[in-house]
Amino acid sequence: MTRRRGKTLSADTRDQTTSADADAEHFAREMSDVVRLAPDPRGRVRTRPTLSKLHVPTASTSSNEQDPDDIRRATSSRLRSTSARHAVAQRAEAAGSPSDEAFVKPGVDRRELRKLKRGEHVPGSHLDLHGMTAAEAVARLTRFIDAARHRCRCVCIVHGRGLHSVGNVAILRTRVRESLRQHPAVLAYSDAPRADGGSGAVYVLLRKHAGR
Repeated sequence: MTRRRGKTLSADTRDQTTSADADAEHFAREMSDVVRLAPDPRGRVRTRPTLSKLHVPTASTSSNEQDPDDIRRATSSRLRSTSARHAVAQRAEAAGSPSDEAFVKPGVDRRELRKLKRGEHVPGSHLDLHGMTAAEAVARLTRFIDAARHRCRCVCIVHGRGLHSVGNVAILRTRVRESLRQHPAVLAYSDAPRADGGSGAVYVLLRKHAGR
């Protein structure tokens, strides 16, 4: 039994080897007249890159890794810029010069301006200028101030932040605050507290009317 099985296995192995050799010879005959194509002169066929040309990012070239010195310099630059803006605003306030966020006329107690910023002066009347042109808003504002000064010490003017204006330019805000600085009844103004509109509104301190 053992000898017959071994003979059978040897015959199968010889048959497989003979078949493989025949397939190889047949493939060689079929491919004997094949010629390698020349490179495409128009460059439409791209050559496959070799492994040596592939760029493998390393830890030193990773985009997620930042130099600690660069981070410290960027942070320091932002802090200096913020401090400079605050210093300019404080100098403008101390000198009584116009400011976008706050204004106080010369001779007026600066503590009144701080009260406006903290919301300690409660507005006695509100005016909403949304939807008006700059000219309409200035005319409406002037009439409002002239009437409110007889009964209110503080008023709130809502002019918006200009987020929906062309180019996001707050034209209404700028014109309203320019008009407030020129009005004789206005002593000071400041951005309204966040609960009352923030930078989209302004608290205005009015001069006490002589007839009150």
